[in-house]
Amino acid sequence: MDDLDRILLAALSSDGRASVSALAARLGVTRATIRARIARLTEAGEILGYRAVLKGDLADRPVRGIVLIEIEGKGSARVTRMLTAMPEVEAVHSTHGRWDLVAELGADTLELLDATLNRIRLIDGVSRSETSLYLSTRRG
Repeated sequence: MDDLDRILLAALSSDGRASVSALAARLGVTRATIRARIARLTEAGEILGYRAVLKGDLADRPVRGIVLIEIEGKGSARVTRMLTAMPEVEAVHSTHGRWDLVAELGADTLELLDATLNRIRLIDGVSRSETSLYLSTRRG
C-alpha cells in the first residue's frame, strides 16, 4: 500500500459516496487509476464495505480540538487537500489574519491526535501550527 492508497482510503472514509470522478479530481489522478485502486483494495480486503457516517458519530470522538496552520508560499490548496484526506480532520476553514487555515480535529485517543498533528506538521508547506484541545463544551 502506497501513499495514494492511504489518501484514497481516507477520502473514502470521509465520504464513501464520493464518485470516481470526484475522487480522481481530488487526488489528481485518472478515473481508471481510482477504479483500479478501489478494485485492488477491495480484493485485498482493505475495503470491506461502505457506511453512512452520522453527525453523532463525529461528536462521539472524545479528543477534540483545532489546529491553526500557517502555510508557506502558495500551497494552500494542496495542503487543504492533504488535510481533508485525513480521517481525524473533520473540517478545514480558510481564514484571514495570522493563520491561513483552521482544521477541526477529532480522535478516539490523545495518541491518535498526536500522530495526526505530527502528520500535519510534516506536510510540505506547513511552516507553523498551534493546537488547542477542547476541554469541555457547553451548549446554550
